[in-house]
Amino acid sequence: MEELRALLKSLLTTPGLSGYESPIRTLIETTWRPITDEIRTSKLGSVHGLKRGTLPEPRPSALLAAHMDSIGLMVTGLTDGLLRITEVGGIDPRVLPGQTVTVHGRKKLAGLVVLPPSNLLPEEFDSQTPPLEYLLVDTGLESRTVEREVSIGDLISIDLPPTELSDDLLVGHPLDNRASVAALTSCLWELRFRQTHWDVWAVTTVQEEETFGGAYTSAFQIRPTLAVAIDVTFGSSPGSPSHKTYPITKGITLGWGPNIHPKLHKIFKDLADRLEIPNQEEVMPRHSGTDAFALQVAAEGVPTMIVSIPLRYMHTPVEMVSLKDIARAGRLLAEFVASLDEKFIEKIGWEEHA
Repeated sequence: MEELRALLKSLLTTPGLSGYESPIRTLIETTWRPITDEIRTSKLGSVHGLKRGTLPEPRPSALLAAHMDSIGLMVTGLTDGLLRITEVGGIDPRVLPGQTVTVHGRKKLAGLVVLPPSNLLPEEFDSQTPPLEYLLVDTGLESRTVEREVSIGDLISIDLPPTELSDDLLVGHPLDNRASVAALTSCLWELRFRQTHWDVWAVTTVQEEETFGGAYTSAFQIRPTLAVAIDVTFGSSPGSPSHKTYPITKGITLGWGPNIHPKLHKIFKDLADRLEIPNQEEVMPRHSGTDAFALQVAAEGVPTMIVSIPLRYMHTPVEMVSLKDIARAGRLLAEFVASLDEKFIEKIGWEEHA
């Protein structure tokens, strides 16, 4: 667990906003190079790590995908030395005032998200947090210095170090979706000394928060036999609806809906139960909001599954996750791909679900 904790802290302190993932990509490539047989980077910037199987070529392959991009902010204007901002990915403006940030200009600058006095805001915002267009970032620098160091389009990342609340709970930004990158890495660790019949592609995708571009293009390039999207889901908290949220520390969730192949769902469910990995069914009756939406429709179509890790306070600077849940997801993925044999794909024909 200590190895996993150290990895996750490293992932959380490395920037990689959606569409601008270069720093986190470099870290993942460095981490995966000793535990994969081959590392590639897609034309869009996703990382493809290959663990070769033992079956004769052409071998079937499983693609395990977790997105590495995160939400954040971008500079849209300069006003009297303060920065006007917009979002990169969906971010909750209610939690931003008072948040420390890093402005990625000509050099890194410390900043603070600030809220104008209420008497300077429209009356309708007297008792509520105003939209993002009314928030500003203050670097404390003079206007001429800001104009020299910062340009419109520069990125702004949340600057909040990871915090351990207990031996198991970790708080930080952006656990969505670095928690799943850690789970995927944990899977590769478990496979270091095990052979797999199939090729296993561990993929960290780009742009999930904005376009799903990484998942579309990686699945098209690799053409996997099947795919699994690993993501986070809404963790329960006081007052949250029990039918829409899932308790952290109590295990993973298994997606069920139109983006998921029903036979794969059953196989994952049976495997998790056999391994005594706590799990819950997560109903996704429409668009899952995950990379599975793109993986499923690549080329002629890919049978796809979703495994999720409950995360409390999603899309805020204080996301909370259980290390045990991350480890559980990693173990389930490793056991699943290790179980794949030459006859597996015959077991998931659609005729069984007519």
